[in-house]
Amino acid sequence: MAQVLIRNLDDELVDAYRQAAKREGRSLEAQLREALWVMQPLTRKRVAQLRAQADRIRARAPDVPQTPSEQLIREDRDGYRDA
Repeated sequence: MAQVLIRNLDDELVDAYRQAAKREGRSLEAQLREALWVMQPLTRKRVAQLRAQADRIRARAPDVPQTPSEQLIREDRDGYRDA
């Protein structure tokens, strides 16, 4: 596995990650590794992985109609609630 050394990080930034690591019960290194994983750039390979994951999720309920995301966003923005 590769290693990376990042110099001249802001002390407040490192402290924020250190506090988050403590809350999560893991090391600073593990917290930073997770942050890099979550925020990784979208490569073609990663896009393909995400599409495959979405296909697997959709396949779990093939007969359930899917609501378009833009509709859900619009309803949330406009305060729509189906009670």
